[in-house]
Amino acid sequence: MMTGLTLMLSALSSRAQKGLPSETPTTATVNTSYPAHLDFKQSMASNLKVPAGMQVSIVASGLGKPRMMALAANGGIYVTRRDVGDVLLLSDKNGDGKMDDLKTVWSQFNDVHGITVHEGWLYLVSSKALKRGKIAADGMVTDTATLLSDLPDGGQHNNRMIAFGKDGKLYMTVGSDCNDCGETNQQHATMLVMNADGTGRRIFARGLRNTIGFDWHPQTGDIWGCDNGTDWRGDEIPPEELNKIIDGGDYGWPLVFGKQQVDPTREEPPGGTKAAYAKTTVPSVMEFPAHSAPIDFRFLGDKPGIPAEFKNDAIVAWHGSWNRKKPEGYKVQRIHYVNGQPVSVHDFFSGFLSEDAKTRFGRPAGIIVAQTGAIYVSDDENGNIYKISASK
Repeated sequence: MMTGLTLMLSALSSRAQKGLPSETPTTATVNTSYPAHLDFKQSMASNLKVPAGMQVSIVASGLGKPRMMALAANGGIYVTRRDVGDVLLLSDKNGDGKMDDLKTVWSQFNDVHGITVHEGWLYLVSSKALKRGKIAADGMVTDTATLLSDLPDGGQHNNRMIAFGKDGKLYMTVGSDCNDCGETNQQHATMLVMNADGTGRRIFARGLRNTIGFDWHPQTGDIWGCDNGTDWRGDEIPPEELNKIIDGGDYGWPLVFGKQQVDPTREEPPGGTKAAYAKTTVPSVMEFPAHSAPIDFRFLGDKPGIPAEFKNDAIVAWHGSWNRKKPEGYKVQRIHYVNGQPVSVHDFFSGFLSEDAKTRFGRPAGIIVAQTGAIYVSDDENGNIYKISASK
């Protein structure tokens, strides 16, 4: 297992090999407490916790490292596997609540990650390429085409995500190339927006170090997402952020984090000061423990099966920390919204991390909410997909 120091040195070496600027050094004390991995056993499912009135079941297992998901027309689930470079279609053929049929609908798509369905097309994105294919009646994919092949280099954060807004535009998050540096490509650390065919690409928002999952509030239409903060600043700063992402917004990375706080380790920008620049940035709306690692983010909406007190709330998958003295994350939390604004946070799906925080048997990654209100969560460490639904 790589230590935190080894990871940092590896990242610095990688940037040097590419001829890119080195990252700003920091003198913060960095802990590298990483809970030990446990292979999943069925008995571990009893440790999982969901809200009263809800239940959790395993609908698929043995999938390796499933990441992001999209719903298929037949009630099945498309799921990407970036390490294999393929996309699976899982279906419940006999109606017993388990995904008993598995088909590969796309293969040889290196580091494929983000996925969405739009007007009968399956859209997929990797660190460099945006592709789509026509969805056939049986869920398979035909007429595949590459729409873009010049996305910013993956670098340290290569997990692109995509989704369509009500305006018919395709939105995409692009993480930073590094942990902390002056980017040479202005499309790094951004949210991009473009036409459905990939044309007309522009920067929608910038200064987002690594916002992966994002979604539109069902009532207001505002875009929200959680951002991964900079590493190597110690256990508590900077926090992970919940941001309302607005067109033209600058969220401050790498000089500013949270509610317009300047990063004390960064040098002053040319021709100005960090303090002056911070005032021009969009502050976060809510903060979370540093290094919790948000991956996917979805609103629950007003679907049948969603408890009344949860309607229009959001849920976020915390993949889990590797560089804190006290590990954080390894769960899904619910962010309660009132009148379109987040007001509180509650554990929603937890139990993967042991009480002493020394071991874990899963890392939540992808989230998808079916029209029935059933919630699916992928675990890219032990290869399971969980279903959370109202108790029978």
